[in-house]
Amino acid sequence: MPAVQLACDNVCLFSSRRQSLLTSYAGVAASGSAEVTQTAVDILEAGGNAFDAVLGALCTASVAEPLLASLGGGGFLMALPEGAKPCVYDFFCHTPKRHRDPQNIDFYPIIANFGTAAQEFHIGLGSSAVPGVIAGIFEAHRELGRMPIAEIMAPAACLAREGIEADYFHAYVVRILEPIMRATPRSFALFESPTRPGELIHEGERFSNADIAGAFEALAAEGPDLFYRGEWAARLASECEEHGGFLTRDDLAGYRVERRDPVVFRYRGARVAINPPPSPGGCLVAFALGVMSDWDSEDTEWGSEAHFMNLLRGMRAASVARHEYSMEGGLDREVMGRLLDEETIREWQASLDTHSLFSRGTTHISVADAEGSIASLTASNGEGCGFVLPGTGIMLNNMLGEEDLHPAGFNRWKADTRLASMMSPTIAETPQGKRFALGSGGANRIRSAVTQTLVNLLDFGMAPREAVEAPRIHLEGRLLSIEPGIPSKALTALDASVPSSHLWPDKNLFFGGVHTVSVEEGGVFDGAGDPRRGGVVGFARR
Repeated sequence: MPAVQLACDNVCLFSSRRQSLLTSYAGVAASGSAEVTQTAVDILEAGGNAFDAVLGALCTASVAEPLLASLGGGGFLMALPEGAKPCVYDFFCHTPKRHRDPQNIDFYPIIANFGTAAQEFHIGLGSSAVPGVIAGIFEAHRELGRMPIAEIMAPAACLAREGIEADYFHAYVVRILEPIMRATPRSFALFESPTRPGELIHEGERFSNADIAGAFEALAAEGPDLFYRGEWAARLASECEEHGGFLTRDDLAGYRVERRDPVVFRYRGARVAINPPPSPGGCLVAFALGVMSDWDSEDTEWGSEAHFMNLLRGMRAASVARHEYSMEGGLDREVMGRLLDEETIREWQASLDTHSLFSRGTTHISVADAEGSIASLTASNGEGCGFVLPGTGIMLNNMLGEEDLHPAGFNRWKADTRLASMMSPTIAETPQGKRFALGSGGANRIRSAVTQTLVNLLDFGMAPREAVEAPRIHLEGRLLSIEPGIPSKALTALDASVPSSHLWPDKNLFFGGVHTVSVEEGGVFDGAGDPRRGGVVGFARR
């Protein structure tokens, strides 16, 4: 049997398996913020399940991580309720129903400076697609939640009103995206230093958002129609018509959360569920693992030349496949089946030894509860478009300005279509019954971050913290980016195998932020927040 095997029916892989765990813990959560993790822990301790906790944490992320997550963005929830099969809630952003004359669109480039690298993004009201986060929260809560929605949203509203101290990581992100923060008076007001007028917020200073606190309270009272059909919809449509956006009341009213069966496959005996088409990220992770599966991990040490050359081989395969199966054309389940076919994988394995290549803001939350349910949620606002919906404190996404989502070029998107994404929330279960939830931010680095963490967990049996903190590589076109800490022999072999490489001086958010949790029989919980993105893990007690 190959190490990667696509399952035809995910019910046979994830079904009723355990009763409530006999443990004094109520669960575990990991995210990119202490406040986000604490919200999840508090909800678990108050009697909520993993899905209440992850949705409440998403609300808090839009306050505590406002440049990575927003009620004006989109995302995916991989949900595995105990006693049921896994399901993906796709609440990612959706393209508008119509194009407008490009001359009348508020759409322009900015440069984000990462220190050792710079990247161009496009922002403005014309870069915003239809947001899905609000719809996703309410839909997933209706089907999976236990606590009242007002209680789930209350921690976020409280934090937004009282204010949060900016830590090093989030102050750093503000500096990177300074052109977006200064794009409009309302966006600058959200991030202006309280002690140094005219400057952006610094580490250790507090920032608050009273408008979004009121927005959470209004949503809890009135429901999602407030945003998609009511007063806020009318306000947003009017702003777009007047100031160069695409969104109309029809776009907002027509938004729907999509429920999808995940891609489910076996790897090293583990059962893995990952984000399905039309988003390509999950398939590319599965494909990379399939190509890499013919090596004998039992006789190979982590950090060896064989280990990292095999990782590079998998990344090459995923990179080439990504371009062959264009995101713009769509990746459906028929293509997915061909890509993960055993014969196709064998052909890639044989050819990649000599194959040459010529060729963003996101956050993740993982939660497990004591009943055996597990949730993996990845959300993004892109980088934010700079437009803040008046009276709500909500910055809209810039998904129509994300180059990675539009390989055919900007303003050529297909109307009324769910955008694809590299986001890959993942759930895995080992033959021994240990379950993991993991995922990452990082745009097109998501697939490499998730792939490497799965290899660390499943091939090398690492604990979550060790698996997450291990140095990573990422291949993009002709350039291999490398984190410090890789043994010299492997580093030399990698450098000789690519046209160009760049050794970063430190671990960096460029390489993603994998926040993961695990749970096994007997109530043994573990987890890790990725230090590259301010990660924090928290354990909830009964």
